Amino acid sequence: MKDYVISKTLNYIYAHKEYTDLEKDTIGYGISNLYLQLTKTIVITSIAIILKIFIPYLIFTILYNIIRMPSFGVHAKKSWHCWVSSIIIFNVTPYLTTILNLNTDIKIIVTLISILYITYYSPADTEKRPIISPKRRMIYKCLSCILSITYSFLCIYIKDQVVSNALLLSLLLQCIIISPFTYKLFGQPYNNYKEYLREEG
Repeated sequence: MKDYVISKTLNYIYAHKEYTDLEKDTIGYGISNLYLQLTKTIVITSIAIILKIFIPYLIFTILYNIIRMPSFGVHAKKSWHCWVSSIIIFNVTPYLTTILNLNTDIKIIVTLISILYITYYSPADTEKRPIISPKRRMIYKCLSCILSITYSFLCIYIKDQVVSNALLLSLLLQCIIISPFTYKLFGQPYNNYKEYLREEG
């Protein structure tokens, strides 16, 4: 099904304009990635509706993607890795927001560790998208720091259990996603921008 849809889409695009081989590779990668994202979103959203956790899923998804944008993090290379990790992150975690009941002391400890960890390791780039510019890296680091501090305060002071837990788990998951140990576990290089700096030097 996947190959059929992508093939038909690419044939339609190529029929209307001439493209170089490099452009075709770029378009092909983009269409394949778009297909994966769309199907994944449909499946994961459907699971959330079936489990009756759509609102927690929506809250967590928004909060998590906000903190991830400037902080970045590892991306799965294999499709099935992406599916498994996405279901765990966007279905299991929202469910946890509905059942966890943590006291304030635990939240303070976890958020303080998260602030330090995210500030130190952000932004964590990837092999395909290295963040080479020192200025951009500093901007992303500052934004990550500001967001992690904001999330921490909101997590502690907001009384709504789902929202508070969603903020806390967003911080924890982002710490995992940007960790050098996670990169190593998935067999991916860390601090990819340094490779480009060595080449320029």
